Formats: sequence, structure tokens, C-alpha cells
Amino acid sequence: MATRYRPHISLVGLIYIIIGLFVAWDRGYINVSLLRHVGSALLAIFLWFLVLLGVDLHIRA
Repeated sequence: MATRYRPHISLVGLIYIIIGLFVAWDRGYINVSLLRHVGSALLAIFLWFLVLLGVDLHIRA
């Protein structure tokens, strides 16, 4: 029986990413405005049919 390869992230890799996110936030590379833009883009990608119907998916404060 063949086994499927399932990529996974180790605990060390997860900690590395979390620390990187914290440093980027602390140094100003990631801010609330960027998160809103990324969130709006992800909503538009996954709910594209609503965009075609005229729904505004921009995240506002």
C-alpha cells in the first residue's frame, strides 16, 4: 500500500515563524492597515462570486 506524502511543519518551524511575525510587527513591516488589505484580498479571492454580484468586501475600521 502506497503512503501519501503529507507536508507538515515542525514545532521549531512554527516557533521560527511566530518569532518572525512578532519581529516584523515590532519593526513596522506588518501593521493593521496591511492586515486589512490582506484580509480584504483573501475575502475577495474566496468569495469572488459575491464581488461579481456587487458586494463590497473591503474591511474597514
